[in-house]
Amino acid sequence: MVFLLLAVLSACSEPPYGNLDNAQLQTMLQDKVPLYDIRRAEEWRQTGVIQGSQLLTFVDAGGRVKPDFLNRFTSAVGKDDAVILICRTGNRTSTLARYLVEQMGYTQVFNVRHGITRWISDDRPIKKL
Repeated sequence: MVFLLLAVLSACSEPPYGNLDNAQLQTMLQDKVPLYDIRRAEEWRQTGVIQGSQLLTFVDAGGRVKPDFLNRFTSAVGKDDAVILICRTGNRTSTLARYLVEQMGYTQVFNVRHGITRWISDDRPIKKL
């Protein structure tokens, strides 16, 4: 019972990372904060990507973390560097952002709240692959 209560309360609390809407994302991109698109290659081809995105797949189609993901990410992004994460709807990036902050000590992680789907539905520019 206590575990269930803690789980519910933690789900209601503010996340330990920042959430961005499209206007905030645009501002951070203009400030040259790196954006990591963590979707799979077929997703990038299907929708396109935001110009300048770093493409680095987080999980495979079965939901398993790619073996080289963390090494590649941590070698490119310092723990105190600002970084933005984007996926299709914000679910994968929310999970990853929480892990990076709570388990790995990253201090400036930002999640695009509704992912690339909201970016596209707001008629923002996309680069086709």
